[in-house]
Amino acid sequence: MTPRMKKIWFVCLLLMIAGIGAAHYVTPGHLILYHDTYRRLAYFPIVIGAILYGVKGGLAMAVLSCLSFVPHLFMFWFQGTQVYYSELSEILFYLAADLFIGMVSSRENKLRIRYQALSEQLASSYQRLHDQAGRLVQAEKELGQENKLSMLGHVSASLAHEIKNPLAAIKGAVEILADEVNLNHPKHEFIEIMRSEVSRLNNSVDEVLAYCRGQQKTREDKMVVLSQVVDRVSQVVGPKVSEKAIDLSWDRTMAEEVRIPENALTQVLINLLLNAADAVDKKGKIWVSHRLESKRLCIDIDDNGPGLDTTAHKTVFQPFVTFKAEGTGLGLSITQRILERLGGTIQVTRSEFGSACFSINLPVKKGPV
Repeated sequence: MTPRMKKIWFVCLLLMIAGIGAAHYVTPGHLILYHDTYRRLAYFPIVIGAILYGVKGGLAMAVLSCLSFVPHLFMFWFQGTQVYYSELSEILFYLAADLFIGMVSSRENKLRIRYQALSEQLASSYQRLHDQAGRLVQAEKELGQENKLSMLGHVSASLAHEIKNPLAAIKGAVEILADEVNLNHPKHEFIEIMRSEVSRLNNSVDEVLAYCRGQQKTREDKMVVLSQVVDRVSQVVGPKVSEKAIDLSWDRTMAEEVRIPENALTQVLINLLLNAADAVDKKGKIWVSHRLESKRLCIDIDDNGPGLDTTAHKTVFQPFVTFKAEGTGLGLSITQRILERLGGTIQVTRSEFGSACFSINLPVKKGPV
């Protein structure tokens, strides 16, 4: 009970005692039934006071009840000793009732306080155990991921060796073709695409190796205008888009005014667009829009696919978390690592089309290359 309510109850009990005393005083002495009723009513404020305030509170109510009973005693002063002492004994019963109920109430209050303290201690202990269990589970998950990354690092190292050798051979073959095909030849464009893609694949292998080893790539990336990256990414994802007849819409406003890291953003956008292409059905739609906010570039990639459950938004960037039957669960995790290395961020939200919207935020430079 609040202190305010205790004060209200105390005032009510005082008014009750005063009312009982006044009733004794104004009721004629020969109306014994009324006086007996008043005497019994006096036990209510005593009992309530003892329950609410303990022995001291009940004693105060008992003393006040006795004082209010005094005028009633004078009515029996001349009716004989036996009658007078019979009325006087009521005061002793008031005090006895207060003592008994007050002791019981005080003991109950002490037990309640003790049990409340024990309950709070148990709740605190439970919360600590819950937190510790959560930390242990998280540590176990992290340890499992570290073990997976460690194993993947060993496998990736051998795979990288096997991949880089064919890449070097392909690169050499492309260089030979480049020497035989002049710049004006209509097929020379495809040679340049092969050159850039071999280089990108080589960087991608390095990126995966660095990620699996817990390292950060620090090699300087060439800064180019946004439109160059858009053109290059469009060429790479073009076959996938054409295969499913996907409507890919690019926002090219201000594309010549913004400079971004070429290889890093190319890898990021290819990963995200290929994921979007896998998510949509045939003849689906993908929208890529961008805007400048202060000195940061914001890129949004939306599609009209089924999207992700909101609970998946928290885990989609974790290693080995995938929602595709043949996915590795590393693409988005590596994408996030690349952006963090560049001082950027990536997040997934629900798009206005009901699917997933991946938003990139990245510091950029303005002006010509």
